Amino acid sequence: MAAPRRDKGRAIRGSGIAIAILIGIALGCIFAFFFPHGFFGPDWPTQTRPFSKSTLQIGSSSCESPERVNMLKADVVSLSEKNAQLNKQVRELTERLRLSEQGKDNAQKQVMALGEQHKAGPFGTVKALRTSPTVLPDESVNPRLAKILDQVAVRKELIVALANSNVKTMLEVWFNSIKRVGITNYLVVALDDQILEFCKSNDVPVYKRDPNDGIDSIARTGGNHAVSGLKFRILREFLQLGYSVLLSDVDIIYLQNPFDHLYRDSDVESMSDGHNNMTAYGYNDVFDEPAMGWARYAHTMRIWVFNSGFFYIRPTIPSIELLDRVADRLARQQNSWDQAVFNEELYFPSHPGYDGLHAAKRTMDFYLFMNSKVLFKTVRTDAKLKKLKPVIVHVNYHPDKLPRMKAVVEFYVNGKQDALEPFPAGSNW
Repeated sequence: MAAPRRDKGRAIRGSGIAIAILIGIALGCIFAFFFPHGFFGPDWPTQTRPFSKSTLQIGSSSCESPERVNMLKADVVSLSEKNAQLNKQVRELTERLRLSEQGKDNAQKQVMALGEQHKAGPFGTVKALRTSPTVLPDESVNPRLAKILDQVAVRKELIVALANSNVKTMLEVWFNSIKRVGITNYLVVALDDQILEFCKSNDVPVYKRDPNDGIDSIARTGGNHAVSGLKFRILREFLQLGYSVLLSDVDIIYLQNPFDHLYRDSDVESMSDGHNNMTAYGYNDVFDEPAMGWARYAHTMRIWVFNSGFFYIRPTIPSIELLDRVADRLARQQNSWDQAVFNEELYFPSHPGYDGLHAAKRTMDFYLFMNSKVLFKTVRTDAKLKKLKPVIVHVNYHPDKLPRMKAVVEFYVNGKQDALEPFPAGSNW
């Protein structure tokens, strides 16, 4: 009888353990339901609070108010839009800050490259930098031209003219005037074989470029303006080789050595199409608009253009950028006039959508570097001005160039006082 009693006791103990396990599981489920975040969570006092009637009413009210839900959704959308706008503003301000810092960094690098930083001096003594440093010469650009320039140039400077057979007669008058003055540092860029042989036969320094389809077609048959536009592409190599160039059209008479009258303090030093102090050097031009009443007068600044047929250009980064800008625009804008583009790139300031050229410029003395309007309209009619001997005379205002060039030689070189009289101040058409 003892064995059955022991088995019965074991069965009772096993049942008790099973019941205890079941009770533990049940209690765990109950506590998990009422205390999902545990007994001691951050919101323990609130979560241990029994459900109240008001709580149930809020839940019920939320479920029963679609208008409230729509309002909350609208608020969410509005806040999202405001957040997007703020993010956009942050991005824009960040970009502005980045560009500002970049500009400061570039300015700092430029100052470091040009020299030591200095404090500003007393009032009236501060002068800004306007003479850019020259580029490092690169003879690999054109070794053949480098050898020619080494023989022709004087102090890394020379006069350069482009010519094709269309201007052969004027070219002869041009280089004879140069020889008469005693200038040796000049070079003709021959645009065809006839000019090449013509210069060689007259002992004139000459250079003919290697074949280039894009340039040669214009060079052989182009008119005055078309050929004039080529110089901005051709001159680039001269500057890259480290030479300053006095670019000259061939409708010019030389009466003195121009290198004795240059300042060399700017990237570009050019003669003007102006005919007096105001037009050559600039003036305040007042525009009148009566409809504006009290503000009817608007002040504008005006200056007559640089002549792109006679200018001195130094081998600097701004100068090379100028040549690139003009050449690029002339290639893209087929009907553009090179002189107009030349001046626009030099003078137009930076503005939204356009970065202006940061080049220093100087206007030459318009009585020394004289255009034909000044000569035929003003100088020849003034007894005192007739005694002035200009450095050059550029017959740019008149289409009858060759006879006027010869008359200039007669007047200034041979002393024939009435040589200029047969010509009108303007042209006949």
